[in-house]
Amino acid sequence: MQAVIFALISYFTWGTGILVEAIVARRIQPYSLALWAFVLSSFTLSFYAPFVINELEGLTFGLLLLIIIIGIIGLFIGTIVYYEALRISNRALVGTIASSFPAVAVVISVIFLHEKVSSQQVIAIIIIFSGLILSSLNIRELAKKKIFSDKGVLLAFITMLCWGTWIALLKIPVREIGWFWPNYITFLLFPILFLYIKIRKIPIQRPTINHAIIPLIVSTVLVRVAEFSYNLGISKGLVTVVAPIAGANPTLFVILAFLFLKDPITKQQIIGIAITLIGIALLSFLSI
Repeated sequence: MQAVIFALISYFTWGTGILVEAIVARRIQPYSLALWAFVLSSFTLSFYAPFVINELEGLTFGLLLLIIIIGIIGLFIGTIVYYEALRISNRALVGTIASSFPAVAVVISVIFLHEKVSSQQVIAIIIIFSGLILSSLNIRELAKKKIFSDKGVLLAFITMLCWGTWIALLKIPVREIGWFWPNYITFLLFPILFLYIKIRKIPIQRPTINHAIIPLIVSTVLVRVAEFSYNLGISKGLVTVVAPIAGANPTLFVILAFLFLKDPITKQQIIGIAITLIGIALLSFLSI
């Protein structure tokens, strides 16, 4: 029951958080957005770190290496690609595809963590991917051998794979050193992102540009709460239970995007998004 409660908290904060991210992603370029979000997270969470220092007793070199690898895949690559997709493409569509990462997480959890998945869950996963294909496939362009209608959709799929891999394999370090340290250690790697930006000579925008600072703080807080709530959830239960519930947040995101952002979408995309959301909701229900 505790796992489900934490998953629901993650659902609401993630759904609201990605809506605010969609707003701030068009006020500041993706690399600067990711950098300032990680810097803010590292600084704020450092005040809590001394209270759980004893949990580091279970940290080994191999575990640290795993945290760094999956953190870079999920929080660095996944987040940057996601922000770029939000900037150049339809926010409702991108948010739905990227946030369908629970399907990937469930598959990885079954294969590598040996967690069980029922035949009904398999059907729900198939429904999710069917909806994703329909929502991203431009039938007219298919005849021209152009599978994806725009670059943002492809980036959203990459985000989905990165986030799915990350939240599935997080179970391993969370099991050994608790819910806090895996994410916090990853945030401390922000100098790597800073170095990468400098090497590529990408200009770093101030967090105050275009009045981005307030939504940046709000989105960072909401997403961090969602991530840590998710970590708490998988520390109490299975990834195959927590991930689908937390990952059902597109249902909330799409509603909020429709109400506040007024993003236009085609009929085919509406059908695809609806099928995807039905699959995610079904997977969440079957996992309780």
